[in-house]
Amino acid sequence: MLRAYLFLFVFVPWTFFCAVGAIIFTFFDSTGKAYHWFARLWSRAGLFIARIKLNVKGADLVPVDTPVIFMGNHQGNFDILTLFLTIPVRFNWLAKEELFKVPVFGYSLKRAGYIPLKRGDGRDALRSLDQAAQLIKGGKSVIVFPEGTRSPDGNLLPFKKGGFLLATKSGVPIVPFTINGSRKINPPPKISLHPGTINIRFFQPIETEGIRGKEISVLMDKVKNSIESGLER
Repeated sequence: MLRAYLFLFVFVPWTFFCAVGAIIFTFFDSTGKAYHWFARLWSRAGLFIARIKLNVKGADLVPVDTPVIFMGNHQGNFDILTLFLTIPVRFNWLAKEELFKVPVFGYSLKRAGYIPLKRGDGRDALRSLDQAAQLIKGGKSVIVFPEGTRSPDGNLLPFKKGGFLLATKSGVPIVPFTINGSRKINPPPKISLHPGTINIRFFQPIETEGIRGKEISVLMDKVKNSIESGLER
């Protein structure tokens, strides 16, 4: 527990410093490149302070000439830092619309070019999904955790359909990935930290062009099978 508190003592102010620096640089670079650079710097230092190593497989399978939607399991708090350093292309995050209204943090998301999504099943939510799909089709790669939250035991939770609707609306490939080890490093819901290695594996892209209706369920199964095949038991 002491190790975790010491980590937070250093990491929290480091996070604030990187966030402020990233926001300032967006006034000189509206492309999001500078923001992503700061995010990678933030991640690299965070993993170093926590004494976490990364082991990556399948990065060569990630397309570099087309936008994609990355989909994978969500094991722990260090997944975000891991993805910033292991995905070989620049990407954006999807975030619920309410986060964009948070002072400073929400402004930071806007300046970074991250994509807001309105939750629910109403017309506004569908319109938000269509807008996000157009941004992805226009060249923005994004990450989706289809479980919707962190798994409490490391096993896959039931997948939510929203990310797959977004994929089929945008027509871009889905790149599945599996993360192993982050849950052991920071077991939920405890405040503890154990140095170790996080393994991440990327799989062959799965096409979504032309998939509609009941075929979406088949797509969900394909992605889930890929992610599940990489889980360490």
